[in-house]
Amino acid sequence: MIRIGVAGASGKMGGRIAALAKEYEGLQLKGAFERGGCPGLGSDIGQIVGIGECGVRLTEGISSVIGEVDLIIDFTSIESTRENLRIAAEHGKAIVIGTTGFSKEDLAGMEPHFRTVPCVMASNMSLGVNLLLKVLQDVARVLGDEYDIEIVEAHHRLKKDAPSGTALRMAQVISAALGRDLDEVGVYGRHGIIGARTKKEIGIQTVRAGDIVGEHTVMFGGLGERIEITHKASSRDTFARGALKAALWLAGKPAGLYDMQDVLGLK
Repeated sequence: MIRIGVAGASGKMGGRIAALAKEYEGLQLKGAFERGGCPGLGSDIGQIVGIGECGVRLTEGISSVIGEVDLIIDFTSIESTRENLRIAAEHGKAIVIGTTGFSKEDLAGMEPHFRTVPCVMASNMSLGVNLLLKVLQDVARVLGDEYDIEIVEAHHRLKKDAPSGTALRMAQVISAALGRDLDEVGVYGRHGIIGARTKKEIGIQTVRAGDIVGEHTVMFGGLGERIEITHKASSRDTFARGALKAALWLAGKPAGLYDMQDVLGLK
């Protein structure tokens, strides 16, 4: 039995992970924690997330649960995740990270911890999106440079990072398949007199509105035809279930950094 602790357990994503954990044979919710001052501290997390009492109290900070769990699941913020990873690594505990928005400098600072404990980190934990990444790689290779590529992503108004981690991952997969450097060809929004589109650029456009859970469309525009590949998430449960699946898969793995392509056997 894998004992899991959920970071940000009273939040939208953490709450769904805590609520759904009971459905997975081999997983036991053993810890639920939040930042200091968060409403609900001391209450049963089951009551908070709507599944009834489960005997696990919402406590403050990762240190309050780290001795009782085998693995941490974290969908919080950049700063919180970096600290949670550091503490998990110090205690030899595996971790699943769904937080997005890390810079190259952030990832470089986190890299030593990935050599200490096993970690699954992915910008999107859904089965559909990760299958789509594989498809996009193949489509880009076949179409080559003759098709213009645009990515449009839409999320709820409260999402803090832009573009989404998923959109960036899609762009990275496509650019790698085409032998391009995304840092050189990525175009993030357009305005004014910008001139004709360059042949190799990959456009990434962002929409923030209402309560959109997550939508991504990749457009391959050619002369006389257009191919559009779209993924729409209608519930956060899609991502929560992916994270729990990753937790089951990660048990017993050697230290290192993995992603959902590893979890799903798509590599």
